[in-house]
Amino acid sequence: MTARRIWIARALAVTADVIQIALAPLFLEGGLSVFDAVLDASMAGVLTLLVGWHWAFLPAFVAELAPGIDLVPSWTLAVFLATRRRVEPRATPREGRVIDVEPVPERAREDSG
Repeated sequence: MTARRIWIARALAVTADVIQIALAPLFLEGGLSVFDAVLDASMAGVLTLLVGWHWAFLPAFVAELAPGIDLVPSWTLAVFLATRRRVEPRATPREGRVIDVEPVPERAREDSG
């Protein structure tokens, strides 16, 4: 997983939680509660595609469906939990050292043994 995918996932999770918390009065058993459910389902899918499956996504999804508990920034918490210490290690150059390996022909192996 690249650092870019992690930052995209974190930005999307924060954005989704800000939308849900800022517009919470509209989502409470109103006409936009369908939008809230669609947002949660799409966030679960997108975040899984970006960072892979993690167990933190399951309680976050269930918490987002429960009234009142969805005011907790659960997507943000789940993504930060799922992506901690998962950045690809940087490749370091080996100071120009190269080991050149050539296969030994079949005849040379038979003659030596």
